[in-house]
Amino acid sequence: MSTAIEFNNISKLYRLGLVSTGTIAHDLKRWWTINIRGQEDPYLKIGETNDRTVKGESDYVWALKDIDFKVEQGDVVGIIGKNGAGKSTLLKILSKVTAPTTGTIKAKGRIGSLLEVGTGFHPEMTGRENIYLNGAILGMTKQEIAKKLDEIVDFSGCERYIDTPVKRYSSGMMVRLGFAVAAHLDPEILVVDEVLAVGDAEFQKKAIGKMQDVSRGEGRTVLFVSHNLQSIRALCQIGVLLDQGQIRCLGTINDVLDEYLSNVETNRLVTNAVIGDEDRTKDRSLDVQFLSCKQVNESGAYSTIDEIKLIVVVKGNKDRSQCRINCTICNIDGSPVGSLLSRHFFDIREGETKTFEYTIGPTNLAYGFYTISLYMGVGDVTTGLKDYDGVKDVLSFEIDKVSNSLYYGKWSRSWGEIYIPGGSLKEL
Repeated sequence: MSTAIEFNNISKLYRLGLVSTGTIAHDLKRWWTINIRGQEDPYLKIGETNDRTVKGESDYVWALKDIDFKVEQGDVVGIIGKNGAGKSTLLKILSKVTAPTTGTIKAKGRIGSLLEVGTGFHPEMTGRENIYLNGAILGMTKQEIAKKLDEIVDFSGCERYIDTPVKRYSSGMMVRLGFAVAAHLDPEILVVDEVLAVGDAEFQKKAIGKMQDVSRGEGRTVLFVSHNLQSIRALCQIGVLLDQGQIRCLGTINDVLDEYLSNVETNRLVTNAVIGDEDRTKDRSLDVQFLSCKQVNESGAYSTIDEIKLIVVVKGNKDRSQCRINCTICNIDGSPVGSLLSRHFFDIREGETKTFEYTIGPTNLAYGFYTISLYMGVGDVTTGLKDYDGVKDVLSFEIDKVSNSLYYGKWSRSWGEIYIPGGSLKEL
């Protein structure tokens, strides 16, 4: 398999604040060094690590520093990291939106990019005209684009507005058409930033399916930046974890996600919460509301066979009967692991406060960090739960021990969230 993209010591330096060096003397020194002596800009050697949470002492910051890796043809590479880690900057350099400060990129084939809403679109031109414009930029002939036109329009779902100037499109429509153009005009390398998050759930599913077809069926290379770790895990084979402009982990997607999540989980256990209006989910009647909740186990650490006991305090704002509490557990990437309804109901009067012990488990969850969301209302799984109140990710806990197991030193999330006991083998 041949190499599709090769990043060779890519670095990108930005100056915070003023564009110039700040003094005439330094501007002249920069001009003399670059234009007369033919040497590198002396002020590019000054710089700090790109940590957005800390105030720096220098006006220069390395958005990327010494990025060096290869992407093989047909690979789907997920690029992850915190906001400000350098993900979008890397894709902009690859797409030639901006130039690297140092280093080179070698790419084999045409690159189709979707970096932000409206990338490559002229707002005064219609959707149809922009399809031809983007195809021409990629080096395609008018006849080649015309063959793909119906497929692009159908995939985007924007047929009714295809002859309307794109400045009148919503952001979601713009993303739909932009992705359809980027994916269907035969680029050898498809570069997609976080913009798919703007689209609705139906389109996100369709777009991920198209990227899978492009990579597996057609052998094209995809670079995908997203904070949706479920999509990253489902789509990608290779992962790159960026941290403060540098590569912290490079390898299989499961290894890279485990490294990323292990860092995210640190020092985030919440075992006690007083609930305010800012914590509640929207559009709840608040006929009955949560006041506070806490874990009986203040450490927040459990084994797979432990029960999780919560103390939950609620207040009635109206007379209500047959109320129950619903709990949803999510893993660190936000995807739900499981939910349960309280088996017992309670009645409450207006102005009354009640305290409950709410028991979850044993969870049988695998190693890792999890959050608890609580909802309160009436109904069941057949009728649906009408929520009076809800608080998302209000508590968190950690499974730090898989009990009754001598076989698993470290549980990979690629194996699943639930530890299933058993596995004995008996010859009959």
